[in-house]
Amino acid sequence: MELVDFIENFAAQFDDTDASAFKAETEFKILEEWSSLIALSVIAMVDEEYDVTLKGDDIRNAVTIEDLYNLVKNKA
Repeated sequence: MELVDFIENFAAQFDDTDASAFKAETEFKILEEWSSLIALSVIAMVDEEYDVTLKGDDIRNAVTIEDLYNLVKNKA
């Protein structure tokens, strides 16, 4: 699992946000398009792509995309 691939998969959950907005240090919850629906999409994507179950608390406690990546990597 590579960070670059994780960022691409994460970015794919957003319809209107430009791909250039997604970097390891991006604080995803301040993105205009971020919503509870996208949070659920991210949880589903992580389950499908990485066979890892994220909980709402995992999303709430993460600040950057890299935080989420590290969490998934540690659970894999």
